Amino acid sequence: MTENHKAGFVNIVGNPNVGKSTLMNDLVGERISIITAKAQTTRHRIMGIVNTPEYQIVFSDTPGVLAPKYKLQESMLNFSEGALTDADILLYVTDVIEDPTKNADFLAKVAKETIPVLLVINKIDLVKDQKALEDIVARWHGLLPNAQIFPTSAKEHFNVANLMTRIVELLPENPPYFGKDALTDKPARFFVTEIIREKILLNYDKEVPYSTEVIVEKFDEKDGAIHIMAVIYVERDSQKGILIGRAGTMLKKVGTQARKDIETFFGKRVYLELFVKVEPNWRNRENKLRSFGYIE
Repeated sequence: MTENHKAGFVNIVGNPNVGKSTLMNDLVGERISIITAKAQTTRHRIMGIVNTPEYQIVFSDTPGVLAPKYKLQESMLNFSEGALTDADILLYVTDVIEDPTKNADFLAKVAKETIPVLLVINKIDLVKDQKALEDIVARWHGLLPNAQIFPTSAKEHFNVANLMTRIVELLPENPPYFGKDALTDKPARFFVTEIIREKILLNYDKEVPYSTEVIVEKFDEKDGAIHIMAVIYVERDSQKGILIGRAGTMLKKVGTQARKDIETFFGKRVYLELFVKVEPNWRNRENKLRSFGYIE
């Protein structure tokens, strides 16, 4: 290990749908967080770890900040607010479309931070002229005067390298917090559930994706193949019917898409079995949220 080794926690916060997960995956160089065009895709706090001989960066992607409507969203907000308390560097992500006054309470907390705050204005590929971008930057500078601003497009990989350089500069001197071969703090099963959940978000509309939770009940690895059995929980019988689809066609489609991504993720052949069960009102039941890992 090199002398003067740097290591630190870089927490990514912001409102839903501004591209936090896309940015995290770009910075980490791996697909750690699921990405869809729907809001509230990220439910947990997910760590992605970048290692070089000189430094270790522990990135943390958090759920989008929103006013909670049920207990699940309360715990999601706790993950986001917790990210303000244990970071060495804070990345506040917004985009060129977002109204800066949205969730002003959370923004006020960010403005009071004493740690370095890097304000990432994402999706600048959507702005057509320089003057409009300058106006957006000026408005955000007024709201977070102590933050260093990085206009970026995570999707186009624009200005992400400069952001990464600045993060490395700001890292404190510390020994590594995780093993140098670690990519994340989450177990293999977690990524299976996230991949399946991503396919549900992509294939279903309205409330169905938000009412589902995926639990891996079997993860059996042998002879270069993995046998996975997962249960998708929904809140109502009608949602179960929609999820399964006529003659099981929709569930089969989700299973096929998920299996391909899981095989890519692990580099192994996967046999995936999916089941659907009804767990009424699980998003508001504390015992269920605890068993699903949302409350410690």
